Amino acid sequence: MKITVNTEKPESGLLVATLTIGKKDVDAAIAKTYKDIARKYAFQGFRRGRAPRPVIDGIVGRQAVLAEATNSLLTEAEPLMIEQLDIVPVGQIDYGEEPALAQEKTDYTIEAKINVRPDVELDAYEAPTINMPPEEATEAEIDQQIKLLLSYRTQFKDVEEDRGAEGSDMLLCDVENISNLREYEGQNRMFSLDNERLHQEWRDGLRGMKKDEEKEISWTVEHEHDGEKHEATFAAKVKVNAIRVAVTPELTEDNVKEDFGFETIEELREAVKEEIEADKKASLPQLKEDRVVEAIGEHLTLEEVPASYTEQVFNEIANQFLTQLQSQNMSLDGYLQSRGASPDDFVADLHAQAEERARQSLALDALAAHLGLEVSEDEIREEFEKAGVPDVASAIKDFLNEGRLPAVRESIRRTKAVQWLVENADVNVVDEIAERAAGEDDAESDED
Repeated sequence: MKITVNTEKPESGLLVATLTIGKKDVDAAIAKTYKDIARKYAFQGFRRGRAPRPVIDGIVGRQAVLAEATNSLLTEAEPLMIEQLDIVPVGQIDYGEEPALAQEKTDYTIEAKINVRPDVELDAYEAPTINMPPEEATEAEIDQQIKLLLSYRTQFKDVEEDRGAEGSDMLLCDVENISNLREYEGQNRMFSLDNERLHQEWRDGLRGMKKDEEKEISWTVEHEHDGEKHEATFAAKVKVNAIRVAVTPELTEDNVKEDFGFETIEELREAVKEEIEADKKASLPQLKEDRVVEAIGEHLTLEEVPASYTEQVFNEIANQFLTQLQSQNMSLDGYLQSRGASPDDFVADLHAQAEERARQSLALDALAAHLGLEVSEDEIREEFEKAGVPDVASAIKDFLNEGRLPAVRESIRRTKAVQWLVENADVNVVDEIAERAAGEDDAESDED
């Protein structure tokens, strides 16, 4: 099929294109539609596939035939138009409520309205300055890892004094569900006050309770569904059977061999150091990419990302997440329950991620345009080869026919923009673990 496309400069994220399909292709599409209808339906007095056009027009209707042919033309031409314009549409392309019907022996011309991402600017195009952890393991990082190892040997001991639950206490409770808290129901259920997977209202309700105390904990959450506001009530009766406090052992020369299999504390620290540095070798490149992308996103001058694009990114993130859950044989309900999260909180978090990713993607597009980054045919082939596609030429042809190559080029341009940022960013090496520990110590001092 041969097409011509004329466009105007996009305004407010809307691209208006005039699509023209040559009369040869129009005639072929109409002829094929007649043949398809003749084969599909049995017309009295004619063998299947042999009904002439006047008979089909009289029964099916000339307008219906042309409408089907027009739809076939647009279905075939749309990917070619997307490829020619090298765009990634946001949502469906709009051809109007009642597109004009194709007619024989004449070109078919139609106006297409295409939502695209807006052209945006950055307030600075220089590579940013970012903080990164050192490649070598620091003393603070080793201390943190050893502290984590010791935490695996934490034991909980009953609190003997008469006091209410506080801090990070662990409570053993009998729980009787009243409404929407069946996952908490049971005898001697364990609840840690610092477990963020539990509802905050539940933890707040337990806080301050004493051993053998009984009470009802309840709260109401408002949420919106299909444009209507609804309320969900959570409630349960709870009795505290015991309050326990975590006791973590100290690391000594006496227990380092028994607990960790090393002769000395220094040997343990050296082993932890090697493990941290091996992990950094694998993780720091991705961390650097994440940070330069986050930094460049802050330079986007656009105040608000169009809702249509944010929604598109939201759907992409949601589909990726659900696919990942399916690969792990886990349902969404099971995932939310395991983390003590509500569907509303989950959706809100996805929307926040979508907003951030949309801004960063637009910033990378602006940077790629500023740098004049282009994509060659060889780079497209390499992208398919890296994905392990068995027949690269066939896959590229399929993507072309489906109008998906512009999305591949877009991804490659963004990758090039990220690579430029990584190569040119100024890096401040910061022992972030040590800084965080110092900040926590200062906070504790202020409380005292």
